[in-house]
Amino acid sequence: MSKRLLPNIIITGTPGCGKTSHAEYLASHNNQLHHLNISEVAKERNCITGRDDMRDSGIVDEDKLLDAIEPDMEEGGTIIDWHCCDIFPERLIDLVVVLRCDNSKLYERMVNRGYKDSKIQENLDCEIMDVISQEAREGYAEGIVIELHSEDAEQMEENCTRIQGWIDSWLKDHADGVSNELDEEGSESDESEEGSYEEEVSDEEEESAEED
Repeated sequence: MSKRLLPNIIITGTPGCGKTSHAEYLASHNNQLHHLNISEVAKERNCITGRDDMRDSGIVDEDKLLDAIEPDMEEGGTIIDWHCCDIFPERLIDLVVVLRCDNSKLYERMVNRGYKDSKIQENLDCEIMDVISQEAREGYAEGIVIELHSEDAEQMEENCTRIQGWIDSWLKDHADGVSNELDEEGSESDESEEGSYEEEVSDEEEESAEED
């Protein structure tokens, strides 16, 4: 039976909330963890199958993406950084962090990235309506989903300290590792959702940014 000795963590949220900053900070302070920026991984592993000209973004083949990163997740120790979270297999995820940010700060960050007005409004609406938070809670067990505010560097460091504390507790509680297989009573959420729709990755997300 396949086991992982390190947890897998998703860091998700509206573009501009600080996903990449959090993931990079955690990975740089813990050499057991590695950062999977899905926007970059999708390009590097040839998971972009087309382009949405209306949104000026590439289209990610979810099946291909999951096939590409599943070995990483089964090994454990991944910090998955993307605006979408519920496509990843529940059996391989140990913590889902949904970052929240004040709309005025999100607006400023997206303007600085050069987002089109329509894209800015779409993302702000997503934040206001708790879309990503709802996806996380519908896709994963309630006990592994947490929301953290991310509006400045101080909050980011506090959040990362809290997440590292969770990692330390996980390692202590799972010294023998955890199975990568389903529990007998478990349900594989990715089996019904995987590949049911295609996610988009924008050009801006493909570029490095201080506050992703």
